Amino acid sequence: MWRWTNQTTETDFVLLGLFHHIRVPSLLFSFILLVFLVTVVGNIVMMILIWMDARLHTPMYFLLSQLSFMDLFYSSTFVPKIIIDFLSGKNTISFINCGVQLFLFTTLVGAECLLLAVMAYDRYVAICHPLHYSVLMRPTVCAFMVAGSWFGALLNALVNVIYTLNLPYCASREIHHFFCEFPALLKLVCADTSLYETGLYVSCAVFLLVPMSAIMASYGQILSTVLRLGSKLGMRKALTTCSSHMIVVSLFYGTAIIKYFLPKAYHSADLDEIVSVFYTILTPMLNPLIYSLRNKEVTGAFRKVLGR
Repeated sequence: MWRWTNQTTETDFVLLGLFHHIRVPSLLFSFILLVFLVTVVGNIVMMILIWMDARLHTPMYFLLSQLSFMDLFYSSTFVPKIIIDFLSGKNTISFINCGVQLFLFTTLVGAECLLLAVMAYDRYVAICHPLHYSVLMRPTVCAFMVAGSWFGALLNALVNVIYTLNLPYCASREIHHFFCEFPALLKLVCADTSLYETGLYVSCAVFLLVPMSAIMASYGQILSTVLRLGSKLGMRKALTTCSSHMIVVSLFYGTAIIKYFLPKAYHSADLDEIVSVFYTILTPMLNPLIYSLRNKEVTGAFRKVLGR
């Protein structure tokens, strides 16, 4: 029978999590486990297909393989801990492990925000400057942009996590969340964090609004180019090429903006958990499905592998 454990050391946090107010926790647990398994299989299959099929050895699919890697790593940061806690009947996390989880989460969110902007730029170059595509998106440039996404996100995470973990925490160690996240942790701090929260808000704006603006600019240029050509076939091809990425961007950025940019009056612990479940557990599962179902080259590569 499921029961919550509230025995902690002085440096442990208690993750109240997803199950403490659910009448049938086993049903929710089964759903999360199923989603996680689909996420792992879907993203691994996507990376294997891109690696095995020579037709997918292009900048677009290289970036897609990076997205699959991020989603796999991203989901694995939270769900195994949720599964272990449910099966063991414990819901504690040490101070160090909380810091590690916070660092991985912040790094992966930031890297994915920047990578989605890079993917939009790739589509912009492919459609608006096709003759220069092989030069503008050559392997060294792709590798540099991906490395820049990782480095920028890692640096941002390192600064914010180190500062957050050095804040004075109160006697209460109950985190109203299923993982360690900045807003939930700051509620436990015994000090005025208003200035630091402003800094976090600016950091979120840089990693969400700036890449989103770049994505909108890229798709604005794509739309302008396609309309100027006046070709229905060209428009259909451009829409097919970009639609999967647009859906992924809408899911990821939409939920992140709801979480971090809605006024505090619209926030509650339960709402934050629901939104967090969507972009930390569901979105990593949906991304490979969206790209595989809407991409003839990926489905063709999958059939080729099955045919072997």
